[in-house]
Amino acid sequence: MSLDSDLLAIQEVRNYLQEARAAQKLLEKMTQPQIDAIVTAMAQAAEQEAERLGAMAVEETGFGKAADKKAKNLFVARDVYSAIKDMQTVGIIRKDEARQVWEIAQPVGTIAAIIPSTNPTSTVLFKCLIALKARNAIVISPHPSALRCSQESAAVMRAAAERAGAPPGLIHCLSHPSLEVSGELMRHKWTDLILATGGTAMVKAAYSSGKPAYGVGPGNVPVYVHRSANIPRAVSRILQSKTFDYGTICASEQALVVDQAIKPALIEELKRQGAYFLNAQEKQKIASILMANKGMNPQVVGRSPQAIASKAGIAVPEEARILIAEESEVGHEHPFSMEKLCPVLALYTVNDWQEGCHRCIQLLTLGGLGHTLGIHAEDLTVIEAFGLEKPASRIVVNTGTTFGGIGATTGIFPSMTLGCGTFGNNITSDNIGPQHLLNLKRVAFGIKEMPGPEESVTDSNPSQLANKVADSLISTSISTNISTNQLGITREEVAQIIRNVLSEMQLN
Repeated sequence: MSLDSDLLAIQEVRNYLQEARAAQKLLEKMTQPQIDAIVTAMAQAAEQEAERLGAMAVEETGFGKAADKKAKNLFVARDVYSAIKDMQTVGIIRKDEARQVWEIAQPVGTIAAIIPSTNPTSTVLFKCLIALKARNAIVISPHPSALRCSQESAAVMRAAAERAGAPPGLIHCLSHPSLEVSGELMRHKWTDLILATGGTAMVKAAYSSGKPAYGVGPGNVPVYVHRSANIPRAVSRILQSKTFDYGTICASEQALVVDQAIKPALIEELKRQGAYFLNAQEKQKIASILMANKGMNPQVVGRSPQAIASKAGIAVPEEARILIAEESEVGHEHPFSMEKLCPVLALYTVNDWQEGCHRCIQLLTLGGLGHTLGIHAEDLTVIEAFGLEKPASRIVVNTGTTFGGIGATTGIFPSMTLGCGTFGNNITSDNIGPQHLLNLKRVAFGIKEMPGPEESVTDSNPSQLANKVADSLISTSISTNISTNQLGITREEVAQIIRNVLSEMQLN
């Protein structure tokens, strides 16, 4: 009797976890040079296959641009690899000689990796790379609409790892992904940690699985343009960022918040650089297709401005790089105020930076708490105020939020998984890397003695303190062959002097 497809899919999860668990035990015994050689081989393979995998992702999902998918794959192969290649993840990785504490790296075990459809190949490459760097195995649950390209990305990484000496079975990608199958993977006793990148429902499922989980929330990223900004440079960076891969990275800009004083100049520059401003009727038509079933409409995610306009029944110029609508309200009933993983922006007008601050917090609260905020300004006082007050884990200054948030154009740790902290109900606000996939054990040497009861003299007993000091002085006089007669003072007189001093200091 043959099993039905659901049972086969669940059995595949269990088989893969069993193989991964056994392989991880072998990987755990490898040295740092062996691990580094494996990771280097994986990064080289990712770089060699970046273009092919990027094209596969666009062909299968319909999201984004092949050239930009390639760029994301190269970001993993080059930037992420560069950031982790010298990281110590085996044995004693740190010694604090002053405090006499050693830190020892221990892998967490087997990782369940949930992959989104918007960035499937780059996320698979990234999670495989950081998992094996920390000596973990990984089982991948791809999005059903990105199955083939996710499997191929995992196969590239597995083959490269095994050629470099990794034990077989460390990397697996499920063949029949579904919500039920992902749930089985996340809850299984052999899963040790979850790396969840995907929709809100999937991330909540990860946190509800009973397992340790790194999940990432939505990124409704507001960008404030202050009157001190260099407008041409700000517009150039914003458009490059928002149009990259047609806006599929969750750190991409979602709304511009601009000072009234520079609004005319900003709009003129946006138009000059290829932005198309929707009129009231066009705005209504685009708004009607942005959302579906209380979430983003997958039919517009990662599509060109022309494709989105056509779906809404309007026409925009071929040279239009982005669609912008002026907006004044924030809420679920206003689609332009929500996350839009496509080349569509809202434009809000404010009188000053204080009002801009309030508007940005409103937008983050609607759907991007803890993720990313952008600001274009030259006034350091305003930049500091935004950094101090905003509920965002990444405050990106004078660069595109897509690139700044992932660490491509900023000094933030390069990553494809961006934590949102407790603002967004995440366990960390960090950009995730191998350091988050380790258990750190500490060997701590004794460096001081715990005083016994007979050695402690409390400040609340001045008589006891006075007698102890008097005894110390008498002892010192004896050790230096000075008699109490030579001192001309008795123990009791010394103690009384000390009591008087303590009384004056209000210690008795």
